[in-house]
Amino acid sequence: MDGASDLPPPPPLARLMDECPLALFLDFDGTLVEIAATPGGIAVPRRLADSLQMLGQRLDGRLALVTGRSLEDLAGHCPVDGLACAGSHGAARRAADGRELGEAARTLPQAAFDALHRGAHELGLALETKTHGAALHFRSAPAKGEQALAFAREVAGDHDLAVKRGKGVVELTQPGADKGGAVREFLRHRPFAGSLPVFIGDDVTDEDGMAACAEAGGFGIIVGDRTPTAARYRLPDVPSVYDWLDL
Repeated sequence: MDGASDLPPPPPLARLMDECPLALFLDFDGTLVEIAATPGGIAVPRRLADSLQMLGQRLDGRLALVTGRSLEDLAGHCPVDGLACAGSHGAARRAADGRELGEAARTLPQAAFDALHRGAHELGLALETKTHGAALHFRSAPAKGEQALAFAREVAGDHDLAVKRGKGVVELTQPGADKGGAVREFLRHRPFAGSLPVFIGDDVTDEDGMAACAEAGGFGIIVGDRTPTAARYRLPDVPSVYDWLDL
């Protein structure tokens, strides 16, 4: 579906939970916290971690955070012990008890990191290195977006990597490391197996997660007006996500 603003709001969460076992997969930036000018500049509500733990209990453990941030970076902003999580756009997947799920994606080759450092310096972009990838941020210089994308594609071509474009950022990962793969891996394991999966996210990279949920009989919820989207429902902003989740 192309027109996000035309999408209806999702049915009440309580109704969905009454109808069948429900699993929620939640993006972080732009969904649970407002996007900031820099990755470290986000303002995380003080009780978010506790609220997510309680939501996970209501869902009998079928709650996972699926974020572009590394798991280490996510934990530095929002303690996630006891929650299932996927970091680096699904490259790293961890069950609620801390077990790794599936085969973690390889880190980027050092030559790719070296090229990104040089290029980011020359272009005046902020480079964020992650366990399983790297991100070129241009939110503070939006006019450099196309340069950042072209440079990322050049590095990706030289090192057989994948490029993902988001809001004010271009990221490089190993091929196949995406949020859809993370959702599919979680759905192979208890307590997620056999549930109705729902993905909530705001950015292009969240579309993979929404598609994976649709494949398994569930759906996606887009946050905001980004188009095109495969989401079935829409919530207008971060506060509306909190309202819908009753956080």
